[in-house]
Amino acid sequence: MKTKIFIDGSEGTTGLRIHERFAGRDDIELLTISSELRKDVNERKRLINESDITFLCLPDVAARESVSLVENENVKIIDTSTAHRTEEGWAYGFPELSNEHKEKIINGKRIAVPGCYASGFISLVYPMVQGGILPADYPVSSFALSGYSGAGKKTIAVYEGEGRAEELASGREYALTQQHKHLKEMQKITGLQRTPLFSPIIDDYYSGMVVSVPLFADMLSKKMTPDSLLEYFAEFYQGKQFIKVSAKDDEVAASGFIAGNGLSGWDGLKIYVTGNEERMVCTAQFDNLGKGASGAAIQCLNLILGCAEDKGLNL
Repeated sequence: MKTKIFIDGSEGTTGLRIHERFAGRDDIELLTISSELRKDVNERKRLINESDITFLCLPDVAARESVSLVENENVKIIDTSTAHRTEEGWAYGFPELSNEHKEKIINGKRIAVPGCYASGFISLVYPMVQGGILPADYPVSSFALSGYSGAGKKTIAVYEGEGRAEELASGREYALTQQHKHLKEMQKITGLQRTPLFSPIIDDYYSGMVVSVPLFADMLSKKMTPDSLLEYFAEFYQGKQFIKVSAKDDEVAASGFIAGNGLSGWDGLKIYVTGNEERMVCTAQFDNLGKGASGAAIQCLNLILGCAEDKGLNL
């Protein structure tokens, strides 16, 4: 029997990507909503409760409303918004972090897909805190670079429109008030005592991102070098097909550049550690629309369905 899937918010960037990834799958029956009724509460409620699994690709307020419409206790929700990522009772959709995280996704009825920037940050910081390498009270800072697709349809239209502003041809730092919406999950999921200092940049390319965390070696709880930290990440993520840890002689790192769009179109995440014995930079490179959004959502779905974890994904 096919699994009935409804995408609430199917016309947004993430919703469209999820829909595209179902092409050719014979285990899915998509429940569709007509464009004129996509904001109709009663029609959305009907489809949510007829589904086995509903994806929420909506702003936070609308996502919370959709959850309130669930009356069928068997319906499972996979939410790609920020609304429920730190809420009790919601599984955090990053199965590579631990067996516990994976089991909660498989057995849960409420799954929150991580934010794009948060995915990169957490992939680096969580293992170091868990391994007693990074003190929980370390004053963590992070900088990141993303393609403009992560900002949604309106921003995409601005970047790709005619007569756009000249400033859009360069990278633009934002979230200047240190209130980025991903900060809450970045701190809670990693167990940090301090809110990270986070500086993201949006740039003039479509998709792909890098998230970096600089470290002072003498402030770590264990003596680490770039090579030993790479070895630790490789051991932590051993057997995790969606996470690739660079080799010590990695050609990308050796080139002196890690491109923001270097893994665009790929659904995994790659980790680098560069620098020297005094100062190191840990970097996660991935696609903000892949492991940072729709790819991660489909990975969670595959875990729930018990099929190959990479089904319909590009690894």
